[in-house]
Parts: sequence; C-alpha cells; structure tokens
Amino acid sequence: MDTVFSSRKRDEILKNMTKEKYDVFIIGGGITGAGTALDAASRGMKTALCEMQDFAAGTSSRSTKLVHGGLRYLKQFEVKMVAEVGKERAIVYENGPHVTTPEWMLLPMHKGGTFGKFTTSIGLRVYDFLAGVKKAERRTMLNARETLEKEPLVKKDGLKGGGYYVEYRTDDARLTIEVLKEAVKLGAEAVNYAKVNDFIYENGKVAGVVIEDVFTKKTYRVYAKKIVNATGPWVDRLREKDHSKEGKHLQHTKGVHLVFDQSVFPLKQAVYFDTPDGRMVFAIPRDGKAYVGTTDTVYNKALEHPRMTTEDRDYVINAINYMFPDLNITANDVESSWAGLRPLIHEEGKDPSEISRKDEIWTSDSGLITIAGGKLTGYRKMAEHIVDLVRDRLKEEGDRDFGPCKTKTMPISGGHIGGSQNLESFIEEKASEGAAAGLAGQTARQLAARYGSNTDRLFERVQKLKDEAVKRRIPAHVLAEMDYSIDEEMAAVPADFFVRRTGSLFFDINWARTYKEGLTDYMSEKLNWDAETKEKHVKTLDQLLHDAVVPLESK
Repeated sequence: MDTVFSSRKRDEILKNMTKEKYDVFIIGGGITGAGTALDAASRGMKTALCEMQDFAAGTSSRSTKLVHGGLRYLKQFEVKMVAEVGKERAIVYENGPHVTTPEWMLLPMHKGGTFGKFTTSIGLRVYDFLAGVKKAERRTMLNARETLEKEPLVKKDGLKGGGYYVEYRTDDARLTIEVLKEAVKLGAEAVNYAKVNDFIYENGKVAGVVIEDVFTKKTYRVYAKKIVNATGPWVDRLREKDHSKEGKHLQHTKGVHLVFDQSVFPLKQAVYFDTPDGRMVFAIPRDGKAYVGTTDTVYNKALEHPRMTTEDRDYVINAINYMFPDLNITANDVESSWAGLRPLIHEEGKDPSEISRKDEIWTSDSGLITIAGGKLTGYRKMAEHIVDLVRDRLKEEGDRDFGPCKTKTMPISGGHIGGSQNLESFIEEKASEGAAAGLAGQTARQLAARYGSNTDRLFERVQKLKDEAVKRRIPAHVLAEMDYSIDEEMAAVPADFFVRRTGSLFFDINWARTYKEGLTDYMSEKLNWDAETKEKHVKTLDQLLHDAVVPLESK
C-alpha cells in the first residue's frame, strides 16, 4: 500500500494497521509525536501513529508560535537548556524555512523594570554564545531613542533603552503537519480522530492498543513492539490506563493570546516586555495583525477545550495598556483569541511560571514509554532521545540495530528548497509560475510561503478546480487549499482547515467567516457526509468562531 495522508482513506489506514506488527506505535499527533514518527520512520522502523483529535489540536496549535531560544530560562540558570534549545531552533529553521521565520525581538528596559541595562546586555550576550547565534543575528543594545525608532508605541516614561535580538516565529500547527507528512512519505502510517481506549498486554508487557475511530465508533486492535505515549496534556490519563501513574505527574497551566487588527494595534516590531506583576509577555506582528500573550494560570478543567476567560482577556489588555499606553485598547478591539495548555512536570512547592520546561522520558513496568514536558523548539531533539531509547530496547531484545538519528539535516515536507537562503528566490519563482496559472502575484506568493516545495500541488489544483470554483463562487486558490488539505493533509472536518491547516480562525477570522459555508459544502460532498454529520461539524466550527471572540465569565 502506498503511504497516503488523505482523510478519504482513514478507514483503509486503520484497517491496514490491524494487519501489521509495528516496531513502534506512537499515541499523540502533536509536535512531539509527529517528530518521533519522523525520526523512527527515517531510521527504517515500521512506524504508526494515532491522534484522538486532529493533529496539533492540543498544545501544538495553541503556543506563542515562536521557536524561541529560551532567553527566560537564563533567569533560572538553565544553561544547558538554553544551549540546546538555541542550537535546535536554527536546525528547525533550516529544515522548514517556509514555516519558520527569523523575527527581531525588542526588549524594552524601563526604570524599575525586571531588566536592567547591564544584566540584559550580559544576558543576551551569554544567550548569543550559548545558542550559537550566527553573526548577523547577534544582539545589539539600543538607547531610548533607538528603541522608540524600532517601536514608537512603547511606553516613553522611564524608558532607558532596549535589547534587540533574534527569535524565530513559526506556524506551530503547520510545522506539526509538515513533520508528519514527511514521516508518512518515509513510510509511517498516521491517522487522526482515532482514540486509544485501551492497551493490549502480553505477559504483563504492553503489546498493542485498542483504537476507536471517533467518527464511526469502530474499534481496531493494533500491535507493536514498543508503544510511546506522547499525548502532551493527556499523558497522565494514559498512564492511569496503564496503572503506572506514580511519582511525578503533570501540572497544567493555561496560556491565552489575543489577536488585534493592525488598524487598532499598529505594532511594527515584535516586543518582549515585562508586566506590572513581573511576568513577561510577547507582542508580535503577523500578516496585518498583532497578537499578544501569554498568561500563566493553573488549569484544572476539561483538557479538550481550554477557553479564554474575561479575567485572562483583561490581564492581557492591561499588560498592553501598561506597555503601549497611547493605544487605549479595550475588550471590543479583540478580533480573535486562543487558549492552550502547557503540560508541565509538577515539582512540589514551585510557582507555575517557575516550573521547568524540561522534558523527561518515563518507562513504566509494562514497558510503556511516556514523554512529558518539553517545548515546541526542542521537538526534534526530544524525538531523537525517544527513538534512541526505542532502538536500544529493540536491540536488547534481539532486533536489528536501527542506527543513529538522521533528522538533523533532513528537510520536512515543504522544506525541500535547498535551505533557508533560497526561500526568497523560491517564492519569487513560484510567484511568476503562479501568474502563468492565472493567480495574482500576491496570492501565488502567499501560497508559496505557506506550502514551500509542495506549492506545485496547489497550483495543479487551481487549474483543475477553476470551473468548480466559479460554480461555487469561491476563488480557485481557496478551493485548492481545501482540496489539498483533505487529500494530502488529512483534514477531516471544517475546523481542521480553518484552525490548523490555515490558521485563519486566529489570524483572519473574517476570511474564515466568508468562506466557511462554501468550503464546508465542498468538504461535505467530497467526504460524503449525511445531513446530520454535516450539521454537527458546522456547529463545532460555529462554536469555535464564537469562543475565539467571546470569553467565559471568570469564576
């Protein structure tokens, strides 16, 4: 069977999984699970993965969308972590330059603020050194005038200057999808909306999983030599099923981000600033919007649907008005929002914002391997540690040696353009090819920037779907994106497309509102939904559109 990644083939993929015995089966389709699948498949392991929601639907689509080098960890003297994470982000960028962009970050310093000039200068210098930052991206220190030139909206009162250094902005959900697509290309099998309800044991050792298809309620028994629990916020639930939840456990904290249109928040420069209560918040410009976050509050409610509360919203708005006092931002200015959970490893007596973001791997008596904690930036390295462990265990049990990690210089799907230095010329080349396909230059550029080396697959669809698009009164390139997401990115419901394949629900909510009906009709026909199924998926999307704007009342 050719490895496929189409939501029209979900049943087929699940059926096929029951006929194999895998070297490794991964539970969880966030960035950690996706990275693990890519590493394992690239070493020749027979690999499968399932995810109970959509890929990246949990923490991996709800982050600050930065592949950041962990400057804040210097404050906690996590030197080793800063060094590893800093080097890792450059690798993430090279392997997927279409989903990751260097972004200069301004760190304003005010009288009485967290950051003094001397400590900031030293801190950023140490950071450059530890993170192996390339020459062109090393930090500079600015005076007050230069700081305001970079971002005139910053509070002038008590401004002493600023630090200027590079972070990397990413599309977290698309990064996850691209990693997974590359894993599938290398032979991994992956399916979403497939929930592990139970483990299968042989002689006290975990030997497989019982998967339920969330849509059809059919169950499938799948066997594997090693099982990895990479379910992020849900890892403890699976450890409970395995009767191995003991010792350390997770502490969930919630982070909320608000999105504003540039017309109300004309931010021209990414800013990392301290709040009156001494926390740190990012404000980042992106495609005509500005987004600001994050909060850090302990979270004990339903893991599936963290929501912004009025309290979260007001906290972020107060932080904005403290650092950007001329804006007078109000709750009515919020265009969209998202809330996500950090699955942190609980340490007795530590404040949530002080709990380490380190990752740890635990193996239970049954042999279940659990990866907990960790950060988006470190996904590739975490995967390497997990797959090394799987390789060593398999070897001990008489299996062949699957060798060392290969992902350090391996482009992810869409990243096959010859490295970051070729991105601009690649996008320009595609813009002229797109024009030949009848696309406006800006549209072709946007497609090339989003899909990288897969752009031709989109252009083919633009040609093929021209008449269909006219009939449906949807621009051909918009219909092409939906078609591609169904057949090559396993988008199974409208929310997958609007939230995770395009990010429009967060960053262009009016675009999502404009096309939701036409694109849902198209998806419904392509996936043969009955009226009841369609209505259910429409309701879910409408609820998400509502929740992005309307907060929960704080308790």
